[in-house]
Amino acid sequence: MTEAATRQRRNPGAPAWASLMVHGLEAGQEFYRELFGWEYRTGPQQLGPYVRAVADGHEVAGLGTKATDRQLPVAWLPYMASDDADETAGLIREHGGTVAVGPLDADSAGRMTIASDTLGAAFGVWQDATYPGLGIAPVGVRGAPVWFELITREASTAVKFYESVFGYETEAMGSAGMDHGMDYLTLYRDGVAVAGIHGVGQSLPRDRGPHWRTYFSVEDTDAAVRRVRELGGQVVREPQDSPYGRVAAVADPEGARFSVIRTEPSPR
Repeated sequence: MTEAATRQRRNPGAPAWASLMVHGLEAGQEFYRELFGWEYRTGPQQLGPYVRAVADGHEVAGLGTKATDRQLPVAWLPYMASDDADETAGLIREHGGTVAVGPLDADSAGRMTIASDTLGAAFGVWQDATYPGLGIAPVGVRGAPVWFELITREASTAVKFYESVFGYETEAMGSAGMDHGMDYLTLYRDGVAVAGIHGVGQSLPRDRGPHWRTYFSVEDTDAAVRRVRELGGQVVREPQDSPYGRVAAVADPEGARFSVIRTEPSPR
């Protein structure tokens, strides 16, 4: 989780956006407004009832109403940047993934696809247009996504698909000072760390399967965890120190899991 990763989100394969479909949109907006200080703008229309979350003037995420006829978990969906969403969708199919939605235009903001990898982990693809502010919040902006992490059974198996689709280079996390026994790969584009893959073996939740986790920046991890509890959410993993900042895993009142991490702000 590096400063460079957040400042270069439009690089292909880098984090570009995070989206959550909930049962109660107004309640969801209130939870994240109180937790992160988000403000909201409406649209795009193609996604039904949908709002764009604004943190410190930057559009950083979206919330929408979950379709009642789809039995999918309430979960944050990461979007990876692409220069050409149609070409990326073709690569996803070519390498064994599944394209579930799109590619389609999202008003004048850009072009998007929702897909899943060969093991079933869902993710989005975002091709930016000329829309100001989307996915380029500086490091340290409260409530901005700063890292995406794939939770899967075995990192070396899952990474092959993403290397083929996004052209990632990889590095074992042990060389960066973490536990050398940890099955963790950092994904790079053009020398910039943009995401990670964590192999958890038999600890992979059977009710979730492989899935992506979104990390949001906060000023104080412990305070954020206390606020999650006050707002009716749950704490999945208590705050702990990491080489990248103090981090905790939590869930909102509908069960959508995410992580919060304290990161140092970048110079403005």
